[in-house]
Amino acid sequence: MENTPMFGDYVRINLIKQTYEGFLLESSNEDKGIVLIKLNSGYNIGFYQKDILNIEVIKKGEIPKKESTELQKDSNSKKPNIAIIMTGGTIGARLNPKKGGVDYINTPESLFKTYPEAFKDVNIKEVEVLFKKDSSDLDYKDWKKIAKTAEKFLNNSEIQGVIITHGTDTLHYTSSALSFFLKNVNKPVVLVYSQRSIDRASSDANLNLQCATTAVISDIAEVMIVGHATTNDDYCYAMPGAKVRKMHSSRRDAFKVINGKPYAKIIPGQITRISGYHLRSKGKVQLDLKFEEKVALLKFYPGQDPEILDYYFEKGYKGIVIEMFGLGQAATKEARLGWTKKLKEMTEKGMIICATTQTIYGRIDPLVYSAGRELYHTGIIYLEDMISETAFVKLGWVLGKTNDPKEVKELMLKSIAGELNYRLEE
Repeated sequence: MENTPMFGDYVRINLIKQTYEGFLLESSNEDKGIVLIKLNSGYNIGFYQKDILNIEVIKKGEIPKKESTELQKDSNSKKPNIAIIMTGGTIGARLNPKKGGVDYINTPESLFKTYPEAFKDVNIKEVEVLFKKDSSDLDYKDWKKIAKTAEKFLNNSEIQGVIITHGTDTLHYTSSALSFFLKNVNKPVVLVYSQRSIDRASSDANLNLQCATTAVISDIAEVMIVGHATTNDDYCYAMPGAKVRKMHSSRRDAFKVINGKPYAKIIPGQITRISGYHLRSKGKVQLDLKFEEKVALLKFYPGQDPEILDYYFEKGYKGIVIEMFGLGQAATKEARLGWTKKLKEMTEKGMIICATTQTIYGRIDPLVYSAGRELYHTGIIYLEDMISETAFVKLGWVLGKTNDPKEVKELMLKSIAGELNYRLEE
């Protein structure tokens, strides 16, 4: 029947006192007896069938066309050549009305068809679909795959830069990892994201990609995240890969530079420099991929039992980053569950323990208060203004090189990828 509601149709649900409009979704076995739709806001909502008066079909859903798996490369040799690495995430996804969620774009061709304006000024020379994952499923092995692929493209003289499409949840972990894994970056390495898929009117994907293609042919030879600078569709920031953090769960300007400044402000086709960065060079990028996976990120909370450190030690962990209060405080020997004795015990056993602050902004300084000074003498390493997630990644990278406590401390307190800012600015 022409007007029989089918999954993917845009429908009106009529209840006794209210009506709702959205895309009719396919229900799972667990949702029997429930009708699901995706509202115009992008959120899903369910109704018991017994509460529905009727369902009107406003617009029939379109049957997806089979897409070509061939990459249509631009033959215009005047345009700069770039490479794209696809890893999944919302920027590489679009609504599947039947499922109530999004499907990952299956081919490079479909990415370019979805965002045609973004690539009008560049020639897509190479594309590699590494995987199609939610970024929360990634780990250090995936970071290594991305780094190896990026290195291959960066050392190709025909390619001007690399764009990496990525999910938002762990984007700043990946950008930190690439900042350490790729030595002597010679061209732009641009990680780009979207908070909202292209099917939503408020999607940030198009502007982010347009800004990314501007950044990838610029002179900024750095690992950077490019995305909305504000909630409006006006401009983006190019942000240092080891100095940026996701600061909001859903806003389009979710990523912010912490204790530093963006490299540049970007309007599609135009870049305005904000802070210093390395320039393009003809040198070769080198990989530095050794990584110790037995590292952990731990948040200190009031009343926390220090014996949690015994668990990590027994499990073979080599290093831990602890997010402490304020300038670097945690419960000391004066507390019912003081950490002073246990921290000293662990460092003497060879475990590397680093400290960052829970405050996000600002520098950690154990010498201001007596509690901090007491903890400092246990042998833990206070990491200045380093972001906790960056510290976690860097500690794994450093421990991949050496287990010597003195060498580890020296490397952790040395700014290698711009992760430390010795002079904080507002």
